[in-house]
Amino acid sequence: MTETAQRTALVELADVSKHYGSVRALEGVSLEVHAGQITCVLGDNGAGKSTLIKTIAGLHRHDGGTLSIEGEETRLSSPREALDRGIATVYQDLAVVPLMPVWRNFFLGSEPRKGVGPFKRLDIGLMRRTTREALLRMGIDLRDVDQPIGTLSGGERQCVAIARAVHFGAKVLVLDEPTAALGVKQSGVVLKYVAAARDEGLGVVLITHNPHHAYLVGDRFVLLRRGTMVGNYTRDEITLDELTQQMAGGSDLDALRHELQRS
Repeated sequence: MTETAQRTALVELADVSKHYGSVRALEGVSLEVHAGQITCVLGDNGAGKSTLIKTIAGLHRHDGGTLSIEGEETRLSSPREALDRGIATVYQDLAVVPLMPVWRNFFLGSEPRKGVGPFKRLDIGLMRRTTREALLRMGIDLRDVDQPIGTLSGGERQCVAIARAVHFGAKVLVLDEPTAALGVKQSGVVLKYVAAARDEGLGVVLITHNPHHAYLVGDRFVLLRRGTMVGNYTRDEITLDELTQQMAGGSDLDALRHELQRS
C-alpha cells in the first residue's frame, strides 16, 4: 500500500444514502478522496452524480451512512461550511460574471481592499498580479487578465476556476462534468490542469460520463447507476475496456445487442 493510501482520506463517504420523499437518489454509496489522487465518479444521466456532488458540497444533507472529513464524521449544513473545511466545488455552469475581467471573477466574493475608513477601496493592482501569478503557477498563460472572462473558451474558464480553488487553499476539488461541453482539444487542456491540481496535493473528485477522460487521469473509479454504486475500483483493478463496458451497461448492453440482432 502506498504512503498516500495509508493516510487518512480527506473525504470519505461510507454507505451514504439520500432520499427525496419516496425517490431514492443515492443508496449505499462509498468513496474515498485522498490527497494527490483523483477519484472519478462515472454514470449516465440520472445515476445520482448530481446528488453526490451536492452532498459533498454541503448543499444537501445525507439521510444515511457517514460523511467524514479528515477522519472526523460530520454533517455539512451549507456550502460555506464545506468551503471552510477545504472543499471547493466547480459546477458545470461555472458561476462567473461574463462581462467582468478575469481578475475580478478570480476574486469574486473575496476581494482584498486597501486604505481605511471612507478611503477603503478594492486593491485592483494586487488582484491583477495575484491572478496572473496564480494562473502561471498552474501553467495557464492568459494573454490578458483584464479581458472579460466571457471572451475565454469554455476550457479556459474551467482552468481559471481550478486555479482559483487551488489559490484559495482548497484541499478537495470537486469538478462537475468539466469536459462535458468541450471538444477534444479543450477537454485535453482541462484534464491537464485537473492533473496539475492533483500534483499540487489536492484530492480531486472528477464527475464525468466519459470513461476515456476518467481513465486518462483517474486513480480511483466509482460507478453509479440509478443511485446505487455498481463498481468501486483502483486503477490497477480495472482496464479502460472494462471501465467502458461497465459504463455502457455491461450485461444490460449484451442483452440489448442479442435482442436487436437480426434473426
